[in-house]
Amino acid sequence: MTVSAARVMNESFTVAADGSYAARLTAHAGTELWYPERWTLDGPEPYAVPLPVAQPEDADSSVLPLSDGRVLIARRTQGRCSLALLYPSGQETGERRLGTVETDALRLLPPAPCGTRAYALAREPDGRSTEVWLVTDGSARPPARLARLRGRWSGGAWLDREGRMLALDTAGPDGAGPTRTVAVDLGADCETSPLLEIAEGSDDRLLLADPDSGLLLVRSDAPGEPRLGWGVLGSHRPVRFPEALHPRGTRLTPIAVQPGQPLLPERCAVALRVDGPQGTWLAVWRPGLREVRHLASPAGWLAGHGLWTADGELRVPCSTVHNPCGLARMRAPLPEPETPRTVPAAAPAAPPAPADGDAARAPAAPDGEPPRAAPRPPERPEPAAPPVGDVTALQHHDHGGPPSGLLGSLVGRRVSAGSTAPFGALEDAARKPVPLQQAPLPSGTA
Repeated sequence: MTVSAARVMNESFTVAADGSYAARLTAHAGTELWYPERWTLDGPEPYAVPLPVAQPEDADSSVLPLSDGRVLIARRTQGRCSLALLYPSGQETGERRLGTVETDALRLLPPAPCGTRAYALAREPDGRSTEVWLVTDGSARPPARLARLRGRWSGGAWLDREGRMLALDTAGPDGAGPTRTVAVDLGADCETSPLLEIAEGSDDRLLLADPDSGLLLVRSDAPGEPRLGWGVLGSHRPVRFPEALHPRGTRLTPIAVQPGQPLLPERCAVALRVDGPQGTWLAVWRPGLREVRHLASPAGWLAGHGLWTADGELRVPCSTVHNPCGLARMRAPLPEPETPRTVPAAAPAAPPAPADGDAARAPAAPDGEPPRAAPRPPERPEPAAPPVGDVTALQHHDHGGPPSGLLGSLVGRRVSAGSTAPFGALEDAARKPVPLQQAPLPSGTA
């Protein structure tokens, strides 16, 4: 396999929203006759089904699997992009053509959480505006343009399980301004609201978002150089940039977040791609830990891809000559968070240690501080002041301001500190999203 062929196979690999299927472009041995291939991932062993049509595909075609097993393909030609749904039909490949989008550059967005809809960004020829398209809703309807947004837009991360709130990055109409992450409400005529603004003039991008826990993985140069950080939707605390995510001589890129951890972002395991002088390999990390754990990548790893199960199993797709459709399963060697120490009560005698359920709900302490115990009603300890020099300890601390984060019924979330509503409950009054962080960073970094 040539380097260019391996690159196409890696870059085209996409997993369905529920992890049941995957799809990629592959080629016949010894040729560059490309065709789509669908992987089934939810069985005891993965297996691949080829989906060739009458003519070979171009290497720059894009594929995206739906949760029902069909594969969306976007074929680029001069000045337009044609779309179709492919599916196995006996020994042949069935094809349902959907229509075309007039554009020179169309990019499929990550699969929508519902598993049946697919969206795309289409850049207009002048480059000063970008269109948002619903390219399929699972039916035979043709693609529909939802909105035209001024500027150059990129990225793409889903903020809720309904597939309504989409985070996109924009650099302004001319592409020369600082990059910001904006929330786009697909259910309200693509109304936009600021989401991530860390410092004046900084380039801030949202890389991954987990709708269950609210965990966000971002990259920003606000600390003085591009760094990987994390934050939480609706949290009072701003983005944190731990040293563990900034190793010298390597670059970390998040590729998957463990789902199924409502209101527990510190317990979400994160899979990372590590690029360094020695090559590319896997690593895992959790916001509650101070170090990254490096793993030996399986042979033939489709670098940059992986998925988590809710119970913490990391599944890594790989392809070799002897096993072209493989899925390595591993348990991330991440320790559980330390048991929080108790806080003495006002009475002379110290209270007993919290029960296991209370310890699991204890709030995580900022980097550099010992763990805090879970609040014991009716006493509520005052929030501890952030340590000196901690770049994560920015503003909103004892300032009396509103919590930073994406709040309100536009996202259907109340995850702010102190909220007693169940996860996913709607606010009574609809409010626009609030930027995750707007205060400038201090000059020093931790």
